[in-house]
Amino acid sequence: MKMGLMLVLIIVVVSVGGAAAAEAEIHHVVGGDRGWDIASNIAAWSADRLFRVGDNIWFAYSAAGESIVEIGSKEEMEACDVSNPIRMYTDGLDKISLEGEGSRFFASGRPESCKNGLKLNVDVLPRQPNQMEMNPLTTTVSPHKLVDTVGALAPTSAAVPLPASPLLPWLGLMLFFLPFF
Repeated sequence: MKMGLMLVLIIVVVSVGGAAAAEAEIHHVVGGDRGWDIASNIAAWSADRLFRVGDNIWFAYSAAGESIVEIGSKEEMEACDVSNPIRMYTDGLDKISLEGEGSRFFASGRPESCKNGLKLNVDVLPRQPNQMEMNPLTTTVSPHKLVDTVGALAPTSAAVPLPASPLLPWLGLMLFFLPFF
């Protein structure tokens, strides 16, 4: 009974999200499971990724010994010149929204860490057209296919698409209180 109710809630949230769900934002955890760390190969991690307007990048690191700076040019990033940052992040878990197209440059606030590979160039591409713009015909997804699709997205922590539905927080609350009913 509870599993059926949960499936119905998921279908309702996805359905009500409609076009907003088609424009899923991607949350990129920089460095994957290891986060922003010398042991991560940030260049290899970012090589095959597409960053789009509306996506978010997350930096996870030890705030005690590290910080992130956003700098203004590729030359500053390559030289690890962090003396003139645009922004500095020091919380240990920082979410940065990619709101406009173009290149952004991030580096460790510690020049020695930057020289050891803790730097990231993000080329932000335009937002991907939503499903309605690409195909005006709507398609129906069976509940089994929906579960298969959701299950296929779960294993990765590096890029997790989330529906941009305003009902998503309500779904979380409903799922939290479901065991009490």
